[in-house]
Amino acid sequence: IATASEDDFDWDDVFSGADWFHFTGITPALSDDMAKITLEAVKAANDNGLTVSCDLNFRKKLWTSEKACAVMSDVLKHVDVCIANEEDAKDVFGIEAENTDINSGKLDEEGYVSVAKQLTDRFGFKAVAITLRESLSANDNNWSGMLFAGGNAYFSKKYAMHIVDRVGGGDSFGGGLIYSLLSNYDKQKAIEFAVAAS
Repeated sequence: IATASEDDFDWDDVFSGADWFHFTGITPALSDDMAKITLEAVKAANDNGLTVSCDLNFRKKLWTSEKACAVMSDVLKHVDVCIANEEDAKDVFGIEAENTDINSGKLDEEGYVSVAKQLTDRFGFKAVAITLRESLSANDNNWSGMLFAGGNAYFSKKYAMHIVDRVGGGDSFGGGLIYSLLSNYDKQKAIEFAVAAS
């Protein structure tokens, strides 16, 4: 996909019959062309009436914070639902959860509400979902999530997780969230489902 060109996609055809378009911040980070293609995709998704979601998924090996901020600031204007974690919001936009240190196992829920409000104010999101990880050790984390929508924050149950393999945890969270919102779950049930799925 890093070698794709704008001519490879007929977005009206791609989005025909679709309800939702999801992408991650990894895609526009792959190349300058992919950044342009991602922007075209979200605009076309808007034009076709789809709900658009994005997992920020900042990867510093792919691009700098400055470039990510510049590109994603344009793209996120066309996004309805943003999925993030505390590191993504800080690294890309300088938005930080106050009184929180993920390595100490200490979380301040109000700090995450502040992050979600700042992201919503900046980009006009309908909802922001944030995964909340409390690192107790390399192998043991507390895992939960928050959904911010309509000015209200909904926090999930907290799970004590013994980690075998963390790969896919974020993607399964996103999949669970998308499924629950497409199924018109209420906001509390939606975040509970997403966290349980991950």
